[in-house]
Amino acid sequence: MPELDIVTASSAETEELAARVARELRPGDVVLLRGDLGAGKTTFVRGACRALGITRPVTSPTFTIAHRYVGEGIDVSHLDLYRFQSVEPEEWGALEPYLDGATCFVEWPDAGEGFLPAARLELDFRHIDPEHRGITLRSAEASLLQRLSGC
Repeated sequence: MPELDIVTASSAETEELAARVARELRPGDVVLLRGDLGAGKTTFVRGACRALGITRPVTSPTFTIAHRYVGEGIDVSHLDLYRFQSVEPEEWGALEPYLDGATCFVEWPDAGEGFLPAARLELDFRHIDPEHRGITLRSAEASLLQRLSGC
């Protein structure tokens, strides 16, 4: 799968990248976010939400599992599957409505394997040093990655 590597030097740069991604998304798109704790996944979702007109606070749904935000023309769902080893069918029944009519960002998506729809974009976050984050973007759509790289 084609990929693009980007380094951000601040939360603001991570949010700026997320805004570029958000402009490419449409309802039904799924974006998977992987990476260590504190690597920038929720910061990324916050930046995407801001770009989509969401002004209320965007926080990690680690303990609530999911948040839904109403945006300007597009709703955003934010799932965090950190607390799951794997999602069971009855649990998925409670989570599945979050995908209806929304762009969905999923942190720790491996627990949802077998239930989550195919992702339009996958991101892997990693710490480089205290200020820098490496973000690898993968998509079957090479043209999407090209647009995001600014080429």
